[in-house]
Amino acid sequence: GSKTILLQNMNFFKVSLLLVFLFFYSLILCAQEAPLSTISAVEFQGIKKFQETYLSRFLKSKPGNIFNESQALADVQRLKNIQGVGNADYRFENQGEEGILIFEIREVKTLLPLVNFGGIQGNFWFRLGFTEINWQGKGQTISAYYQNNDRRSTGQIYYRSPFVRGSNWGYSLSLTRWASREPLFFPEGTVNYDYDNNSLGLTAIRNFGQRRVLEFGSTFFIERYLKSETQFLETPPGPDDLTLPKLLSKIDYRENFLNYHLFYLQGFAWQVTWQHVYDTKNRVPFNSLQLQFNQYIRTPFKGNLAMRFIFGVATNDDSPFAPFVADSHFNLRGIGNRIDRGTAQLVFNVEYRQTIIESSDWGVQLVLFSDLGTWRNPGGKIKDMWDEDQFREFVGGGFRIIYNKIYGAALRVDYGVDVFNPSQRGFVLGLGQYF
Repeated sequence: GSKTILLQNMNFFKVSLLLVFLFFYSLILCAQEAPLSTISAVEFQGIKKFQETYLSRFLKSKPGNIFNESQALADVQRLKNIQGVGNADYRFENQGEEGILIFEIREVKTLLPLVNFGGIQGNFWFRLGFTEINWQGKGQTISAYYQNNDRRSTGQIYYRSPFVRGSNWGYSLSLTRWASREPLFFPEGTVNYDYDNNSLGLTAIRNFGQRRVLEFGSTFFIERYLKSETQFLETPPGPDDLTLPKLLSKIDYRENFLNYHLFYLQGFAWQVTWQHVYDTKNRVPFNSLQLQFNQYIRTPFKGNLAMRFIFGVATNDDSPFAPFVADSHFNLRGIGNRIDRGTAQLVFNVEYRQTIIESSDWGVQLVLFSDLGTWRNPGGKIKDMWDEDQFREFVGGGFRIIYNKIYGAALRVDYGVDVFNPSQRGFVLGLGQYF
């Protein structure tokens, strides 16, 4: 009986080995017999506004190439990363040795209203305007807005063309008036100034593929500091009226490895910005360097973790006119008006976005966040940033109502409270994610 069992086992092993061999052999034959199809044409379906030549520049699959499924899937993601593309897919219509590669595009509206407002006790601010991020179907941006903050008027007109005549070069133009009420910090105390900044800027753009871009240019601007009528001190120090014409030179390099899946984000992006400002009146140079890193992680159960890290350092003049500010527009939600300035900054923002409602058109997210920042006082030392008295942290929550048919159409409401001083609190409401 043992010999019979042994023979049966050997026969079973031989048969199994033969079947495995025949299976792989048939796969090899099929692979050899399956013709490699050449892409005869690349077509787009569903586009209304986009120019085909603009979309084609982002694709690796070209007519004359051998069709590759993994390459086509990578091209789909490249299309989804373009502002104005809500979703994308592909199909390959095989016609023997050749075939047509068709990308199905779902466009979203790119002419957006700019509606932002918020406030704390004593100051309600708002911004109204529009932005078009796909003008002429070529990814060009044109925007204009009016803002009122502290009952002072601000506005901007901006135009950006990232690819001139199909090249990798582009440019941007901006005309801006910024008016605000700025608290400047002197040893004797805080002095309020009405601040005006009128500027004209021109920037050159050099694209290195879809993920990398270098921008450099100049802005001529005139700053004016006028001492406000409302003051905390009886005899506030500082100049009563100061006008400074300046020339700014700027270099900005960015890498963007974010992948978009409707309103979900996955991946990272970073940028480094160097600025040189020359005071033409006093002939005093000024330099600043800022690094920003963003990371997004998709989590189970329709969650999205978002993190932002900012480090900036500038010429350490012992002056109340320090460049880095703390306020709810840029870094600390709930802080309201600008409360601090410094010649270096370190900011870490983290928020968790939990989707509770999702459809092809709409999404609703609940958000929890923490905004932490510290600043170097003008004339101070870098190590002073680690002083616990310099840290400010706001925590809070909010929600987003997202409309998928319009690019960036997310109604944002956040409310934050200072961890160390709960009396400091406020809300920020606007369109688009905070970062």
